[in-house]
Amino acid sequence: MSRQLPDVQSNQPDVTVGLSQVGVTGVEKLVKIARNGDRPIVLMADFSVFVDLPGWRKGADMSRNMEVINEVLEEAVEQPTYRVEDVCGDAAERLLERHDYTTRAEVEMEAEFMTRDRTPASDRETQGTVDIIAGATATEDGTRETIGTRVTGMTVCPCSQGMSAARARETLEELDVDEGTITEFLDRVPQPGHSQRGHATITVESEGAPEVDLIELIDVARDSMSARIYNLAKRPDEDHMTFEGHADAKFVEDCVRAMAEGVIERFPDLPDSAVVTMKQSNDESIHQHNAHAERIAELGTLRREFVDD
Repeated sequence: MSRQLPDVQSNQPDVTVGLSQVGVTGVEKLVKIARNGDRPIVLMADFSVFVDLPGWRKGADMSRNMEVINEVLEEAVEQPTYRVEDVCGDAAERLLERHDYTTRAEVEMEAEFMTRDRTPASDRETQGTVDIIAGATATEDGTRETIGTRVTGMTVCPCSQGMSAARARETLEELDVDEGTITEFLDRVPQPGHSQRGHATITVESEGAPEVDLIELIDVARDSMSARIYNLAKRPDEDHMTFEGHADAKFVEDCVRAMAEGVIERFPDLPDSAVVTMKQSNDESIHQHNAHAERIAELGTLRREFVDD
């Protein structure tokens, strides 16, 4: 005769305060992304799964969370998906169904994604890595899904560059170089500025799956900084990246605004109600602190601001 175990989680807690998130993090699963005519891309994905918890209940059913995640993600491995955010959405909806005491279920996913590139000057094949960010939130009102990316690039400080340009102008004037030649030289040869490694993050959230091509979104993030960077870089490539970066010096704020412009231009069919999150963080090279800027807004708001400019 089997012994019935007590359901401790359903007891009333000593402190009857509700919790907005209870769940598990660091759940690693394989996910296959289908591609037309090509073999699926296999990702090692890291999932976090949460439900809200009312004040009258002591704990959530952690084993039930894991059971749902296992069911959904094992199916995803067997049947490749075209959208990782749909995997999150399916899991969130099942969690909501399985927990009769919860009103909100959330699933978050991150995975490293390999991209194929060609070096900018030597034109050699190389690979790079970016992070895929996906998620979903299910409530009685429906399911909102999120897709996004985090990429690394290079930025150059315009302020530092401006001081270098002023120094170069003074030196050329002392050498009796005429004004026209000085201006032309400074226009054609970007002056040095302190550079840093930048980290751009963009996510798009909407009702259901956002109508966003992930590769295009990665391009928006990479192009928002002063220059792209590459794993493989021969000397001509290093020269190219250095020149391009200094020819397009950007503050951390400029990078976020460039992301907003890129999303508006690349995804005209996204609804105004889609929520775009854009973040830029720079690892400063000559300071002990880092720089950060971000914007979270509905796409319709960004479009109106863009038109006003």
